[in-house]
Amino acid sequence: MGPEFVTGSTRMKAGTAQKLILNMITTSIMIKLGRVKGNKMIDMQLTNKKLIERGSKMIKDELGLSIHES
Repeated sequence: MGPEFVTGSTRMKAGTAQKLILNMITTSIMIKLGRVKGNKMIDMQLTNKKLIERGSKMIKDELGLSIHES
């Protein structure tokens, strides 16, 4: 694991390791469910402006459309 971030803070190291493991597990599950294409999540709810813009850009790039067509 390496040196402690803060001396005496083994809880912080344990939490970081748990987070890394949880991220690996959830990423693997999303890939197996077919919700990832390349390095992008493709099955998402477009619930705010940022996600709508991201979804439009992904469609534009994938299909070769203009931003208005996507």
